[in-house]
Amino acid sequence: MDHLIALLIEHGVGLVLLVTLAARLGAPVPASPFLVVVGALTVGGQISLPGAFIASMLANILGDGAWFLAGRSYGYRVLKLLCRISMSPDSCVRQSEAFITRWGGASLIAAKFLPGISVVAPPMAGALGMSNRAFLAFEGLAAAIWTLLFLGLGVGFSGQIQQILEVLTGMGKVALIALAVLLLIFAAQRYLRRRMFARDVAMARISVAELRDLMAQDPAPLVIDVRSAAGREIDPRRIPGALAVELDQVLRRSAEWPAGREIVLYCNCPNDASAARAAGLLARQGLTRVRPLAGGLDAWSEAGHPLERHEAAAGRATMAPHPTP
Repeated sequence: MDHLIALLIEHGVGLVLLVTLAARLGAPVPASPFLVVVGALTVGGQISLPGAFIASMLANILGDGAWFLAGRSYGYRVLKLLCRISMSPDSCVRQSEAFITRWGGASLIAAKFLPGISVVAPPMAGALGMSNRAFLAFEGLAAAIWTLLFLGLGVGFSGQIQQILEVLTGMGKVALIALAVLLLIFAAQRYLRRRMFARDVAMARISVAELRDLMAQDPAPLVIDVRSAAGREIDPRRIPGALAVELDQVLRRSAEWPAGREIVLYCNCPNDASAARAAGLLARQGLTRVRPLAGGLDAWSEAGHPLERHEAAAGRATMAPHPTP
């Protein structure tokens, strides 16, 4: 353990850059606690405080900037990629959309402290059309607040943290084993939560080919697009004739739909999560002819079938609910 602490002291600024950048790119590394420890070590002059601050700022801007540009270029595909590795992919997408569209650029500041949203916020901002200038302004402010908070905690509690480091150094291999056990517990918890999520959305799907055949019959199935308003703004495509009904409105709107009609729901999220949740809600209300579309909108498009545009999303959203600071 003493070798690890010596390595931290010797390469502190560089490690701040690497650990923070990895965290901003989505790696499961404890950047915040690490920064607190670095802050404590700056009190005795073992690590440069200005150097650590600059390294953290640079890492935040580079990491979040990369995702912002990816969101600008690739939109929802990047969000799906990020949320696929989330413990709750469906919540990851929907919460991020609601958060960003409601608070605009200011959401980038709060997102730094929200584990489920922090990595998704920058590409969401890019996909929704935030300007480069506004992003850099909000991101710079967010990075500064995040960095100063955790470095400041380390400085404020430097005495206690130094004592903990000394105890860990004395424990040697025992400390490393304890750390490994904690990491294993974290990994197991993450795995179990993903299994629970998979179980919640497990149900029979309808294939694109089956849906296409049903749409040629009379009556045709009722096709529901359960993506959020922000999701439709990012990607305004829809299956011809599909109704836009957000997940939290499905039960209320279902009273308007013809009884006994085949209902197919789709989204554009990992594991068809939103569509599966909506189908589950309707099934529990006694609607038996309800299925999510396997692969969602992307599967329909990749099969070469026609698409329309949602009228309300004819123009791509421009994200400017708050002025640039």
